[in-house]
Amino acid sequence: MSRRIIAQWLLGSLCLCSQAEWARHTIDGTQQGADGVRLADVNRDGWQDIVTGWEESGQVRVYQNPGPKKARQPWPAVTVGKVPSPEDAVFADLDQDGQMDVISSCEGSNRSVYVHWAPIESGDYRNASRWETEPIPALQGRAMWMFTTPGDINGDGRTDLVVGSKGKEATIGWLEAPTSPRKLVDWQWHPLQAIGWIMTIRVMDMDRDGDLDILFSDRKERASGIYALINPSNGQSMGFWKKILIGARGEEVMFMDVLSKEEKTWSIWAAIRSRQIQRFTFQTESFERTQESIWKFGDDFGTAKAVVAGDLDSDGKMDLVVSCENANDAKSGVFWLPRAETTKPRSISGSKGVKFDRMELIDLDGDGDLDILTCEERDLLGVLWYENPLY
Repeated sequence: MSRRIIAQWLLGSLCLCSQAEWARHTIDGTQQGADGVRLADVNRDGWQDIVTGWEESGQVRVYQNPGPKKARQPWPAVTVGKVPSPEDAVFADLDQDGQMDVISSCEGSNRSVYVHWAPIESGDYRNASRWETEPIPALQGRAMWMFTTPGDINGDGRTDLVVGSKGKEATIGWLEAPTSPRKLVDWQWHPLQAIGWIMTIRVMDMDRDGDLDILFSDRKERASGIYALINPSNGQSMGFWKKILIGARGEEVMFMDVLSKEEKTWSIWAAIRSRQIQRFTFQTESFERTQESIWKFGDDFGTAKAVVAGDLDSDGKMDLVVSCENANDAKSGVFWLPRAETTKPRSISGSKGVKFDRMELIDLDGDGDLDILTCEERDLLGVLWYENPLY
């Protein structure tokens, strides 16, 4: 039996103005169309580095974290590849040489997925001329690819790629890594499910049976919603993948966040474009939904783009951070909700920025609290982070 809770957030401009904006620090504002941030510690110095695709500029760039003392300054960067319309970029060591490669997913007329091979020598990592860019033949020109997540889907010890697209004949599926991953012509494409417009792809063991399943959000068409695809297991990853509806069917689901509780329960927070945040809690083995919650917020903010959960004010309770698109005029594009149940959302960005993207909660200045890393692509704020002033 599921329990449904609906809370309404209705705010006036007075509430927005009464909250001080968080300090914004620019990592890179030199290009156009920053589209997402993904993390990995590429140089093994203990600090998370960033990769971002710049859609309008046609560049894929890596930013090396300079550490807490220099985090407020622009970060050292390298352009690892130039491809048209990169919508997403993610790190993965595909050839297992110890260096993090980058995979970019491209839409527009490009419609391809690329591997940007990192230099073998770590000292050359920030040397753009030592990077090599190649398309993956199995996906070249086939669809508007929107998001990629690495993971060992078939348990053979190699890193495969789960990829999703949008538009006519859009699909989600996985690319099987061959014995020699550098031979991109040998990567095999296994389509799993027709979709409308992929947003989030998470790869994790949802049913706790020892292999990786796929959780995804689809924002378009009649079957939009949040779904799980369950790995057939036992080395049979090319077999039938069971599709399970998690929630938000028929809604325009944007980016989501996932938390595990006590190894038997999953909680999903999902941004719904029509200024909603929905939460679903369900059991790992039965996938029975035990709770559904819906929060609605007013038009002092943009339309919902992403949500992440974390303890921002160090009170031991979960808070929510929401980013928005369409934050025009005096609307706020990033805000947070203390204890995830407040009736008074608090602005973080103020009125600066129109179209924000997915976020990461990470302590960038080393002061013990979680800051907010994101990007913005309409006001040309670029790759940026907001400094947490709360603790």
